[in-house]
Amino acid sequence: MSEGTAARRVHAYAVAVAAATFVLVVAGGLVTSTGSSLSVPDWPLSYGQVMPPMKGGVLFEHGHRLVAAAVGLLTVVLAVVLFRCERRRGVRMLGLAAAGAVIVQGILGGVTVLMELPVAVSVAHGTLGQVFFVLVVLAALTTSQGWRGPAEGTVRGRRLTVAFFAAAFLQLILGAWMRHEGAGLAIPDFPLAMGRVVPPLDTFPVALHFAHRTWAVVVALLGVVTASRLLGGPATASRLRLPASVLLGLLALQIGLGGAVVLTLRSVVTTTSHVAVGALILATTAVLALEANRTALPSRRVEGRDDSREIACELAGGGVAP
Repeated sequence: MSEGTAARRVHAYAVAVAAATFVLVVAGGLVTSTGSSLSVPDWPLSYGQVMPPMKGGVLFEHGHRLVAAAVGLLTVVLAVVLFRCERRRGVRMLGLAAAGAVIVQGILGGVTVLMELPVAVSVAHGTLGQVFFVLVVLAALTTSQGWRGPAEGTVRGRRLTVAFFAAAFLQLILGAWMRHEGAGLAIPDFPLAMGRVVPPLDTFPVALHFAHRTWAVVVALLGVVTASRLLGGPATASRLRLPASVLLGLLALQIGLGGAVVLTLRSVVTTTSHVAVGALILATTAVLALEANRTALPSRRVEGRDDSREIACELAGGGVAP
């Protein structure tokens, strides 16, 4: 198998793992949106069985476990493939980090069940799930043919991309915290809050919900500024124009979904979609940050060799080409 064919196959597999992980994010969102988190009260088995009757909340909770197990296996395989086939240390570390994250995520999922949904553990579980999604998306990005070429020079607004990623990550934590505190309808109207711009912040659920809404405005404004800065740069066309444009669309969609969650009284479709689009925003932001900061990354030469074409793995035979 040629080096180019092996590289394409590794990238295609990484993309498939990222797509499967997004399905897992949706499955997890369905569990919380349908209130099925404790439909199966034991772990790692479900009612003492590997395959219980898939009815009611068990369908969502055990279905989520099955998807998680499949994604976990796919991720471990990805980590092994990258470790054997990649000369770039950073890409190998992404694979190992993703494998580690999915293992810890599985353990946290079990702890949430056994401890009957403690908020701190549930928030950690929800947050780590999206971090894991980001890791596999970045693995797909860095194994792509476009990433193997040379960086195109300094990009305008690259520091903004890092700040925006941090802001989006904080919003993810606030959203997970609000969801697991049961504060999704603490403010029952939209776009106003209890008929006001600033509601009475005399209870924790209202304060948490309002913090999530307020920070959403900050994230949206920072996202518009970041995308606009990137789209106006000379190096945008080949690397950043598509993800920057996608980001603007996702932000608009997410704001609409946030309002719809309240107005539909947390309907399953809108609430799950809100979680899923949030994951896409975080992943898109990570892609932008990594792409925009490529010129600041360490050189990709290993032992005096140009590592820009770095895959030399004979997948069919399992060996590594010299």
